[in-house]
Amino acid sequence: MGRSRNGRRGGGAEAVVEAVDGGLAELIPDRDRARAWTLLIDGAPQSHVDLDDPGHLSFEYQRRLGHVIDLAAPPGRPVHAVHLGGGALTLARYVAATRPRSTQQVVERDAALVQLVRRELPLDPNARIRVRATDAREGLAKVMDGWADLVIADVFSGARTPAHLTSTEFLDEVRRVLKSGGVYAANLADGPPLAHLRGQIATAAARFSELVLVADPTVLRGKRFGNAVLVASDTPLPVAELTRRAASDPHPGRLEHGRALRDFTGGASPVTDAAATASPAPPPSVFR
Repeated sequence: MGRSRNGRRGGGAEAVVEAVDGGLAELIPDRDRARAWTLLIDGAPQSHVDLDDPGHLSFEYQRRLGHVIDLAAPPGRPVHAVHLGGGALTLARYVAATRPRSTQQVVERDAALVQLVRRELPLDPNARIRVRATDAREGLAKVMDGWADLVIADVFSGARTPAHLTSTEFLDEVRRVLKSGGVYAANLADGPPLAHLRGQIATAAARFSELVLVADPTVLRGKRFGNAVLVASDTPLPVAELTRRAASDPHPGRLEHGRALRDFTGGASPVTDAAATASPAPPPSVFR
């Protein structure tokens, strides 16, 4: 496995560059935070972690998922969480910091990336986090029925969500794993004409009765490529509080739900395994 350390940055930390299963991983020190790092895979930013403050979420989509985590149960109450896609384990660290004694399972296909992150950005040894190096859907299949309060999907391969994680059959597995009243949240990425995003909303609506979508308004208007967080449950979601939190973020997000969200799908059909495709690749300008 190829590995190198690049020039020193703020605080004397060095960038770590290492080949992993999914491409070239880079851990870049944060100039403004002493023990914070950004993970890139083939130049695409994946995660940001502050080892001194795991409650700090830098990326806007991770902040939105953080709001979902905060509102999934009463403050501080431990939860059972499944994370599909690990990256630098940012959100698992966040749950462990904000909800001590939570039990978590992380499913990350890239075993070499898991080793890199564990070595360079070690987890709190007291955190109840189990990491499985396997495919997200295969790992989900091994979780017990009704185990999870929360399932978070943030899976990208070559900056695209794999096709087999976009279907109704995949969401059947998510529903099987969730407790009654549990919450599913997914980080989705799309750009104009938003066909993938509309299809994912229709797919979730075929399996869950309550949905909300949070994204930058320019993404929702189809003006640029970006992330959107889809939240689904079979019990009412905290729409008002999610709306308030998204609007007050450094990069304010807009929340859609109910009839407006149904209208947004534009008649898109649910996606099945037989017809599923990966999410669109982001244009090169996104990461410049």
